[in-house]
Amino acid sequence: MANNNTVVMGKLKRSTDLLIDDAIAKQNSWMSRRRNFTRRFLKSVNVFHGKDTTGNNESKKSDDKTDKKRSLIRAYWFPILCALIVLFVAIWVIFIRVNNPKSIVLIADANKTEIAEQQKPEKRNVVPRPVNVPTFDIVRIKKDGMIVVAGRWLPNKTISVLLNNKIVATEQTDKNGEFVYSPKNELKPGNYTLALIGVEPKIKSTDKVFLYISDQGFKNSVSLLMTPNGSKVLQAPKTLADGDLYVSKIDYLDTGRIVVTGTALPRLRVSLSLNDEYIGFARVSDYKNFGLGADVGELKPGTEYSLAVRLHDTDGTTVATINHKFVMPEMTGDNDTFYTVRRGDCLWIIARNFLRRGILFSIIAERNNIENPDLIFPKQLLQIPTKQ
Repeated sequence: MANNNTVVMGKLKRSTDLLIDDAIAKQNSWMSRRRNFTRRFLKSVNVFHGKDTTGNNESKKSDDKTDKKRSLIRAYWFPILCALIVLFVAIWVIFIRVNNPKSIVLIADANKTEIAEQQKPEKRNVVPRPVNVPTFDIVRIKKDGMIVVAGRWLPNKTISVLLNNKIVATEQTDKNGEFVYSPKNELKPGNYTLALIGVEPKIKSTDKVFLYISDQGFKNSVSLLMTPNGSKVLQAPKTLADGDLYVSKIDYLDTGRIVVTGTALPRLRVSLSLNDEYIGFARVSDYKNFGLGADVGELKPGTEYSLAVRLHDTDGTTVATINHKFVMPEMTGDNDTFYTVRRGDCLWIIARNFLRRGILFSIIAERNNIENPDLIFPKQLLQIPTKQ
């Protein structure tokens, strides 16, 4: 047998065949260990496990069922928990809370409180009226231009009637404290302010009556009761109308401003002219109301003016016109006018029409004791201070 070892340059050298055989042996040993490890692992997880020869098949089946139940619980534990919570809350509401009389009383009390809060009247700053002061009952303008004034004070007392701060008559109250006054001559067209003064003791009325005697007759005249808590129309003018255009009020202010209010077809335009000179326009609201204020300068008393209010369609064509001729009366010197709130109005627009700037709405709110300027009501009568 030949020797596989050879001596090269004085050293022992293994042959190439031995190196290859050693590598193959090591690889076979590593593969054998890997196969044994894989076989043991697969047996541990019951994969490729042979038939049970020990007779424990029944116990293994029960173990499989238990494992499946545990896996289901682990997979669906959150939905199961939520369902249990909902079930618990439902049982508590149905069988515990509803059957508790105290909780029912609390619910009822809460509902009563809420209803009471909704039914509470709106708080307003009402100015207390003095006791036993002269008051007006009726102030009416008759067809012939004469006026009738009725009021009351203390029984069997003397009372004076003031017209534009001048005493024009003195009357006696009856046993019920009532009196009636009518001047002998009719009043000329113009603006007037009525007040009362009681004699012995001397006491002035807190209420006043504003009169506007129109040169076109009593139908266009106005009688307005003014009190510290608001105002009341005693006699309203006839409405100016032309088809779908209605003018309900025209204010001539001693500030050189004119304000026209009325109704027309919604979303159309209304224009205003004085002596055929265009002075402004306004849009009609969705509630058919419009209000237009414009500066016209000083209007001279005794001079005749012609006011034209026109309604225009979407093309600008005039579809209705109201012409109002009037002779400018003497101004009374009063610094207030009055406005009836309409649906869709706000204090900002009212202040813009009467006071030129909407930001002055707080002046109107203060004069009328309005706590919330954003809350006004249709048909509410506002006192407008035209001079600041």
